[in-house]
Amino acid sequence: MLIAVPRERNPRERRVSLVPDTVARLIKMNHRVLVEEGAGVLSGYSDQQYRDAGGEVVKSDPEWMKTVDLAITVQNTDFSSSSPYAFLREGAYVIGMLGPLSSPAEMFEVLLKKKLTLFSMDVMPRISRAQSMDVLSSMSTIAGYRAAIMGADRLPKLFPLLMTAAGTITPARVLILGAGVAGLQAIATTHRLGALVQAFDTRPIVREQVESLGASFLTLEIQSQQTADGYAQALAEDIHQQELNLLAKPVSEADVVITTALIPGKPAPLLITKEMVASMRSGSVIIDLAAETGGNCELSQPGEHVVTDNGVSIDAPLNIASQMAPHASQLYSRNVFNFLNHLFSMGLGEEGKELDTHDEIVARTMIIHDGEVLHEILTQRMEQVRS
Repeated sequence: MLIAVPRERNPRERRVSLVPDTVARLIKMNHRVLVEEGAGVLSGYSDQQYRDAGGEVVKSDPEWMKTVDLAITVQNTDFSSSSPYAFLREGAYVIGMLGPLSSPAEMFEVLLKKKLTLFSMDVMPRISRAQSMDVLSSMSTIAGYRAAIMGADRLPKLFPLLMTAAGTITPARVLILGAGVAGLQAIATTHRLGALVQAFDTRPIVREQVESLGASFLTLEIQSQQTADGYAQALAEDIHQQELNLLAKPVSEADVVITTALIPGKPAPLLITKEMVASMRSGSVIIDLAAETGGNCELSQPGEHVVTDNGVSIDAPLNIASQMAPHASQLYSRNVFNFLNHLFSMGLGEEGKELDTHDEIVARTMIIHDGEVLHEILTQRMEQVRS
């Protein structure tokens, strides 16, 4: 197949979809890879590294996409007439984190008319044989680590216990809200930095994981079930209010609070109210990893760093994994390569052979095929826009 690696157009995006090592692997499998000039520069990968790997670096003339069979993006949502994707031929494939639950529904109308086949990596099923393709887990690992480092940097205190000739410095108290992949990585990192770590999650099933990483599990008698994809289900309003009441005290006592709670396809749940923020000590820090979908803190401003009147620092970073672009690109590229291997085994690119759409991984990730929307939630969103 002729595979394209376009440069990402999102101003917050520093990652690249395929790193040179992955390009070399695909070329060994007899594929051709075209890389748009400058595609990997922000991730630390030069055009020459792609050439050395066997890739063909092409000028940023959109028409270079006219002949490709497959385009791989990170999360490019620019499919306007000036975008390289506008030049894709009918029947071509696109792989990326395309956001069927969150990207503008109008964007997909453009793609439907071109009769492209879209695979969205961010709806990969959470099953054992898809673990090596799970981009959300890969990016959440980086986000959790980065959040811990940001918290340590913002906090005007030391994290670890120190016993010095001048006296003892007590460890910082860190509270992690949400023990998914990002939360668990934040726990592991803050614990290694020497903080005293507490964690809370409505799913009691994660308690053992939390404690194995050196944190204490905050028991609040609030529980929810886990979805098939491993996320916590939304709480009923009365139970959610009870949760907020019970979180007030541990939040007020924390030096750093890192929030990671997400509900796929819905706004992030509110976990820290403005009253809680007002109760925190001056110099305390909140890192809100749910800013992309509204934030877990009532005072978060997505993409901004603010300091409240009582001296609490609140960061609500967007696309935080992109801040560590070299390793984020490396992990994403490996996820994509593993996904491609699976698609090849299912018949992708084989002349005269139809892709096996009965396979669970293919069926869950193929959101649009030949002018038809296949993802149920995306179908509903597009119908709402049309009406």
